[in-house]
Amino acid sequence: MAKEITSTQNEFIKQLVQLKDKSRERKKMGLFLIEGQREIQLALNGGYALETILFYPDLYSEAQLNDLTTQHINTIEISKQVYQKLAYRSTTEGILAVAKTKPHDLDHLELETKNPLILIAEAPEKPGNIGALLRTADAAHVDAVIIANPKTDMYNPNIIRSSVGCIFTNTLATGNTPEIISFLKENNINIYCAALQASVNYHTEDFTQPTAIVVGTEATGLSNDWLEHSTQNIIIPMQGEIDSMNVSVAAGILIFEAKRQRNFK
Repeated sequence: MAKEITSTQNEFIKQLVQLKDKSRERKKMGLFLIEGQREIQLALNGGYALETILFYPDLYSEAQLNDLTTQHINTIEISKQVYQKLAYRSTTEGILAVAKTKPHDLDHLELETKNPLILIAEAPEKPGNIGALLRTADAAHVDAVIIANPKTDMYNPNIIRSSVGCIFTNTLATGNTPEIISFLKENNINIYCAALQASVNYHTEDFTQPTAIVVGTEATGLSNDWLEHSTQNIIIPMQGEIDSMNVSVAAGILIFEAKRQRNFK
């Protein structure tokens, strides 16, 4: 029989609200909230450890809970009021989980191939853009995603939501620009920067060798560090009135050209 919490004033629930709302709390406790069955299942598949599962029985039954995982995880039945207090989305299946974060520094990044394809995004401003980049990376099954100079922690609920759980399906690392460049150089990975300066059309380059495709923000582009260490700057030919596009769209075009050259392997 699952424990039951019906009050939003419960101390544990207050703690979970802090986890949902504050990056500082997530970092301090090493925990974060996951919302939705698909996202929780992807987290389990990705080797994330769950501490607690909370469910609202009018939307999610104990029978469904038993089907979700065979692991022994603390489960709590919650009231509608508690669920609404914790839920980030207005329409989900009535299930949340408290999970342990993973370290994402470069020291923990293990590439499983000698010919990797890596997507790097420098200082993406919006969690929604990070989520979209992670979806793109999952679709292309890249070997790693690296966020340079991140402006938010990776367990921001909006990243989890907008990535539809792809934060759990990608090999993910974060770091500052100089240490990421050092990592790429040490591993003999070519650096292709999406930039206007001294660039060639992206489809003219050979991405079949170890490759990192680096994208910056629409507003400021990439920092000089990247441009100074670029193997080659690349550009997507634009035929409309504007000279930029959403970062995840640009990343998708570049990454899938690399996948095409690699025969989608």
